[in-house]
Amino acid sequence: MWNGLFQYRNLHMKTIISNLTGSVRILLAGLWLVIRIILEYFGFISDGNDRTTGIKDLREEYKRANYR
Repeated sequence: MWNGLFQYRNLHMKTIISNLTGSVRILLAGLWLVIRIILEYFGFISDGNDRTTGIKDLREEYKRANYR
């Protein structure tokens, strides 16, 4: 009887730890995604597309046009 109780408790702890590690992984992946989007937007990194340079070109063109 006691052996079965300890096995159940051990299995229960494994599932709790597994759920926690899965949640932490999802949280870190979400934070990494947000950080990457912010860094791409400001032009610090590029994913290989021309979106970042296109934004920079539009900003420069806007400054040159001297709109007020």
